[in-house]
Amino acid sequence: MTTSKPQRLIVAITGASGAIYGVRILEALRQIDGCESHLVLSSAGGLTAQQELDMTRADIEALADVVHSSRDIGATVASGSFATLGMIVAPCSMKTLASIAHGLADNLVSRAADVVLKERRRLVLLARETPLNLAHLRNMVAVTEMGAIVAPPVPAFYTRPASIDELVDHTVARVLDLFELDHRVALKRWPGLRPGASD
Repeated sequence: MTTSKPQRLIVAITGASGAIYGVRILEALRQIDGCESHLVLSSAGGLTAQQELDMTRADIEALADVVHSSRDIGATVASGSFATLGMIVAPCSMKTLASIAHGLADNLVSRAADVVLKERRRLVLLARETPLNLAHLRNMVAVTEMGAIVAPPVPAFYTRPASIDELVDHTVARVLDLFELDHRVALKRWPGLRPGASD
């Protein structure tokens, strides 16, 4: 009897505000049968998570199947021969965005992203900054031209969210949809305009 290979997805958490997105993605991936999460948590990402969520690095790492140091350029996810579905950077700091846009591969987050791009796999960046300066915008254009998807965690209010968790889950579900994963995150999909709404 042969067993199917796990679907591997890389999740990076960097130092921008919004660590909850990366954490919630890891939690959602744990509920998907046959999905193996590979976490790269930057030092700044760990500090931000502690500040925003009162979570330690160990707390976050416990949510992943495999953990890689952001300094380990020899990790499996640094090679294109290691098959994955792709990578999510949630949140994606402007520093990380710039590193990916310019192909620096100066740590495992940007190296793994570089690998995903060169192998033509899906790379989704939850870019977190506002307002945006011209460098930010140009870097977003650059990564988009390379094949990445820039997906700022912008809330959808047509769902009439009642909590921050609902706002976060909507974004997380939309991101996981991009990988065609059979996730269990609640998502209120657009039902079309209600009768009389356009009058």
